Amino acid sequence: MSARLRLTLSYASLVMVAGTLVLAAIALALRLTPQDGLVITVKYSYYEGLLRRFAPAAGLTLIGLLIFGLVVGWFLAGWMLAPLALITKATRLAATGSLSHRIQLRDRHDEFRELADSFDGMLEQIEAHVAEQRRFAANASHELRTPLAITQAMLDVARKDPNRAADDLVDRLHAVNARAIDLTEALLLLGRTDQQRLSLEDVDLSLLAEDATETLLPLADKRGVTLEVRGEAAWTTGSRALLLQLTTNLVHNAIVHNLPTGGSVQLVTAVDPKSVTLTVQNTGEQLAPELVSTLTEPFQRGTRRVRADQAGVGLGLAIVKSITQAHRGTLTITPDFDGGLHVTVRLPRAR
Repeated sequence: MSARLRLTLSYASLVMVAGTLVLAAIALALRLTPQDGLVITVKYSYYEGLLRRFAPAAGLTLIGLLIFGLVVGWFLAGWMLAPLALITKATRLAATGSLSHRIQLRDRHDEFRELADSFDGMLEQIEAHVAEQRRFAANASHELRTPLAITQAMLDVARKDPNRAADDLVDRLHAVNARAIDLTEALLLLGRTDQQRLSLEDVDLSLLAEDATETLLPLADKRGVTLEVRGEAAWTTGSRALLLQLTTNLVHNAIVHNLPTGGSVQLVTAVDPKSVTLTVQNTGEQLAPELVSTLTEPFQRGTRRVRADQAGVGLGLAIVKSITQAHRGTLTITPDFDGGLHVTVRLPRAR
């Protein structure tokens, strides 16, 4: 039986039980009502005749209550279950790939409204995630195609010019192949960050900041950028490897996207009652706020897309954002008035 039919029978059954109890109470009241001035034999004959006249009316009343309960229960159950039909339609459309449909149940304020709103919110998140994945796949395909096309072009030129110096070709192929490997590893890391279950442990962000700056100190010296780490111990719970990758990416971006000479990068850790923060601030060119909002998108770097001959693969801040979300944290990026960026990662504090 359908839910509507079960609800109808339930309503009708309740009406019948209530009607039967009411009629039984009336019959009992008539039975117990005293009749003054009648002998006992007359009294019993009086009640027997009264009950015989009362029984047909009671039977008709019960039949009427049954019909009333079935009809009213059927329409009442249909009205109550109408939102389920809308939700079912939305689920079927979503199953076919149509994620833009919304239930938008606005004329009710009950549990069905909460369910419909939750379902609409879920569809909205899924639609945004699918769109982001498609955009990411398209960008990744384009970026991976670029070094392969460059390699193919180099090999074609070398085939047509057998007298070309082999050392120059090998060096250029090595550089292009290294970029392709870096890009592939970054894509794999980004995918694992979205899917894997984290191995949790207590991690001090201040120590990770020191490790990252020590690792990237040669790159900073080469570019004439000074590194400074300060702040207190900031303990959080998460994957040490991923959080170290997060910190390293922030420091690397701050070094690469800095002033040509004389730039600086500052790493500051702080603690409040419920969270810990890691802030990375660097000098550099001025960026408009609307451009800053796109920096966490894959393959975006400042005011232009990453090219095959540029340093990095354009996934640094995208990986930082993914790792931060995996640790239930927030990432905030704001441009400084004098140039450069102010990047803050806020994570839950360890117990």
